[in-house]
Amino acid sequence: MDSLSLPSHLSLRSTYSARKPGVAVPEFVKLHKGSSKTRYLPQRYRMATANREELNGIEEGDGVIIVDHGSRRKESNLMLNEFVAMFRERTKYPIVEPAHMELAEPSIRDAFSLCVQQGARRVIVSPFFLSPGRHWNQDIPSLTDEAAKEHPGISYVITAPLGLHELLVDVVNHRINHCLSHIAGKADECSVCAGTGKCQLRQ
Repeated sequence: MDSLSLPSHLSLRSTYSARKPGVAVPEFVKLHKGSSKTRYLPQRYRMATANREELNGIEEGDGVIIVDHGSRRKESNLMLNEFVAMFRERTKYPIVEPAHMELAEPSIRDAFSLCVQQGARRVIVSPFFLSPGRHWNQDIPSLTDEAAKEHPGISYVITAPLGLHELLVDVVNHRINHCLSHIAGKADECSVCAGTGKCQLRQ
């Protein structure tokens, strides 16, 4: 995957200025103005980009599970394996396992057991989801709790999904630029579109 360069200043412009009066905005998507360079980010997400050196990280005895929804399409499931391999290589975390919430193996239960077998005493479940919907609120916690019951004494935590993180701005922009470069004949198809013929200009 091509490396992403981080611009010196990132901001998200509010998309709620035209919202009809009287329509409530959920707290987790409200945008709050402030004095920092991330002033257009939701207040509760500013911690993702501020004071990074103060955040705790993976410790010895931790295992990480990266879980997506799961698909009946084999290629989609294999893509998670590729991401987990990239994540493991970049972070150097010794215990990182993929899991699918449903429809495919390995399950959260399988991944939890593999982490424990490799020596994990705490399991961090990281949902590979964009929004904090039902799967994050109900399904993943329920499946993880069931998996943990088979391993008394092993603690676990379920992290937030990707959400409104400023680095996603770079990812989306990179995808757009790469696809535009491809249809202009200046770049090959990316690994996602390769062989599908989907990345083309249509009328």
